[in-house]
Amino acid sequence: MEDETTLTFRNGHQVTLVARGTDERGPYLRLCHTLPKAERQAGPHWHPELTEWFTIRQGRARFKIDGVETIANPGDTMTAPAGAVHEFWTEAPNTLFDHEIRPPLRHWEMFQLWHKLDVAGKTTRSRLPRNPLALALLWDYQDGYLGGVPRWAQHLVLGGLARLATLLGYRRRWAPAPPVPR
Repeated sequence: MEDETTLTFRNGHQVTLVARGTDERGPYLRLCHTLPKAERQAGPHWHPELTEWFTIRQGRARFKIDGVETIANPGDTMTAPAGAVHEFWTEAPNTLFDHEIRPPLRHWEMFQLWHKLDVAGKTTRSRLPRNPLALALLWDYQDGYLGGVPRWAQHLVLGGLARLATLLGYRRRWAPAPPVPR
């Protein structure tokens, strides 16, 4: 049985909560990802407020940040600053990396929601929620936006579906914590 600080997805991806708190640079969240397969991990997206750092400990990953593609090897750190469209793939099986998020906003809660949906069989092979209402909730918790889709359109469609999901009780059923207004 896994504890509350490690989430194991059906494809074997593990996300471990390492630390959360505040230091001289402000609030942070530190995670560790263990990825058993070489595959796409995150499609193009961006966050208006948070910055992410990815430090490869084992294996290899390919990042595309604001159109620049880079292969990261053990010891390399990639930074996706606020506003930068980023996506990444693992290039080697059993890739392990540290992931720091500042400010964390609801990033851990997003992984908890995604995990709940995944272990319940509510996601596709590519780990996207099958139900549009669940997809909208996941979008809401990521504190960001899909790359290439106008922000206003995401607020209209996904934001509207997230509000509907809340009215229909989906948030209460699946989401790990009360929402914070965007």
